[in-house]
Amino acid sequence: MQEIKQIYHNDSGTSFYWRKENDVLVDKVQLIFRETGFYFSQQELQVFKKCIEESYALNSCCDDCELKSKCHKFLLKTPCSQIDLAVSMQELNAVKDLVEGTLFKINLDSYLYGEGMN
Repeated sequence: MQEIKQIYHNDSGTSFYWRKENDVLVDKVQLIFRETGFYFSQQELQVFKKCIEESYALNSCCDDCELKSKCHKFLLKTPCSQIDLAVSMQELNAVKDLVEGTLFKINLDSYLYGEGMN
């Protein structure tokens, strides 16, 4: 039996629900980015999305730099106050896609298999 139920993935990471026995545990999402794993509630994922947006805003002063995507590391806050990540702009884009894709899929499934069912 499969121990996880995948939600979303890209080249930099994946997100999934854990399974326990035959039940899918949907109260928290396991998010793996690079070599780091986070176990977030949907609310914490929303906070992480806002942290990513703040990082974009704080680092917009480098827009004209040709090396911005490759050389510089930006500090990305997480919902865990003790943990920040150093990421390049390419990695910031990848984690943004991972978090937004995960939230989109969760919301879509919630609608399709919840309130959207007739």
